Amino acid sequence: MNIRLHIEQLVLRGVELTPTQRRQLQASLETELTRLLAQGGLAPAMLHGAMMPDPARRNFHNTGSRDAALLGTQIAQSVYKGIGHE
Repeated sequence: MNIRLHIEQLVLRGVELTPTQRRQLQASLETELTRLLAQGGLAPAMLHGAMMPDPARRNFHNTGSRDAALLGTQIAQSVYKGIGHE
């Protein structure tokens, strides 16, 4: 199964990241989300395509971490809770 996911925009209010940290966050988000989708797949409602605004908003709570890679992983896990098959 091929899964195509497009995240148009990621807004992190109150989080200042350098360009290097942004790349780290993006890489860890992509890696973790790919892992979760490969392992658990999509929720049945998502199998034929869907558009979801803010799938992570209700699941993500910033712990105040300044570790960009950890933040990317946490965001991916929150997104997956909104679209994944758990």
